[in-house]
Amino acid sequence: MNHPEPVLEPPPYLVPHSREPIRILYRDADLLIVDKPTLLLSVPGRHPLNRDCLIERIDAHYPGVVAVHRLDLDTSGVMIVPRHRESLSRLARQFQSRSIEKTYIARVAGVVEKNTGTINLPLTRDWPNRPRQKVCFETGKPAITHWKRLSTDNDTSLLELSPVTGRSHQLRIHLNEIGHPILGCDFYAPENVLAAAPRLLLHASRIRFSHPISGDTITAYSPAHCMSDYGRH
Repeated sequence: MNHPEPVLEPPPYLVPHSREPIRILYRDADLLIVDKPTLLLSVPGRHPLNRDCLIERIDAHYPGVVAVHRLDLDTSGVMIVPRHRESLSRLARQFQSRSIEKTYIARVAGVVEKNTGTINLPLTRDWPNRPRQKVCFETGKPAITHWKRLSTDNDTSLLELSPVTGRSHQLRIHLNEIGHPILGCDFYAPENVLAAAPRLLLHASRIRFSHPISGDTITAYSPAHCMSDYGRH
């Protein structure tokens, strides 16, 4: 009797452990604002060996912190970290209402001709190719990104990105779809663009929100130092 051959599961992806420190940009009794390094998960991964993450590291020094939003593994920059449940709840409502302003800096392939623009392409999961996402006008959720050209340098451009929505991989896909993939993007960029930088050149540079308890407006910045030398020839 012939038995079907077992289907072998692909080995789990083990995240490299980032040695870069997490910078604390602001702290009070209700929240922290931190600068996440690249190659550090925001929250624990599913595999037991992928527990190391920003929240776990911060909790060792500030017990009780929780996640209210995330940055991709490869994306660096500013994140808000609530220190208790009330802060989490109020900040979550701000994210849901899209009242939190987020700004990213990206270096992309090619010379962007226009000064400004808006990308409006709905996104959904690309199930056969998880964790990738894809554009889908039938089942995709709305995804909107405003962009502004900051500079061009030979065959790359530096852009300021202001996402209205916060879909997974939104900025990577949107820029790739308009023909300007982000340098160092391992999911969507062609091989030559991936090889043009040793990391994903996407950085969360600014966030502006209302303090969840006091109501004061807070603006936090993190300079995009990683953009300066890559992609130039």
